[in-house]
Amino acid sequence: MSEAFDWYFDFISPFAYLQWRRLWRDEPALAARLRPRPVLLAALLQHWGQLGPAEIPGKRRHTYRLVQWQAREFGIPLRAPPAHPFNPLAALRLCLAAPDRVAATHAIFAHLWERGAAADSAEALAPVARELGVADIESAIADPLVKQALAFNGNEAIALGVFGVPTLVIDHELFWGNDATSMALAYLANRGLFQDEEMRRIDTLPVAARRKEAKA
Repeated sequence: MSEAFDWYFDFISPFAYLQWRRLWRDEPALAARLRPRPVLLAALLQHWGQLGPAEIPGKRRHTYRLVQWQAREFGIPLRAPPAHPFNPLAALRLCLAAPDRVAATHAIFAHLWERGAAADSAEALAPVARELGVADIESAIADPLVKQALAFNGNEAIALGVFGVPTLVIDHELFWGNDATSMALAYLANRGLFQDEEMRRIDTLPVAARRKEAKA
C-alpha cells in the first residue's frame, strides 16, 4: 500500500486551492496519496498569535495580486469569491460530512475559487452538497460528530506544529504553503534533504534579538 500523507488546509486559503489543483494536475500519483484534513485557519492563527495576510491592509492587496498572478502562471483558473476573508465553517464541515472527502475537497474548491461563488453558509453551499450526495446540509454541518472531527483536526495540527495552510506533512516534516510544493517533491525524491551540515545548522540557529512588545 502506498504511503499516505496528511494535507492540512482551509477553504479560505487560495494558496491551498492552487496547491491542490497543481498536485492533481501535475503530480497525480502524489495527489492520490493525500489525506485532506480540513482545519480552521483562524484557530491556528489564534493559537500561534499571528495575523492572517488578509488582516493587514497592504499585505491583503499584495496577497490577492500574488494569488491571481500565480494562478495565471500555473495555468489554473481562479476567480475570487464575493468577499474575503469569510467564515469557512460551513465549507469545512460539509467536507467532513460528505461521504467522499477527496470529492468534497474538489467540489468545494471549484465552487469557491474556480467559479467565485460564496461558501459561507449552508444556503450558499446547497448545490455542492447535492452534488456530493448530502441531502440535508443544515443537519449535516450541525452534526456534533462533524464539529468534533474539525476540532480534532485542528488540535492535531497544532500538536504537530502546523501554523498555516496548506501544510503537507511527510515524515513529521512540515511543508507550508504553495511555495513549498517543489521542496516537498524534492524531499520525497531525497529523504535526506535536510541532513546536510548547513540544513542541520539552521535548525538550531540562535536568536540574537527579540522584538519588544509595543507599550500601551
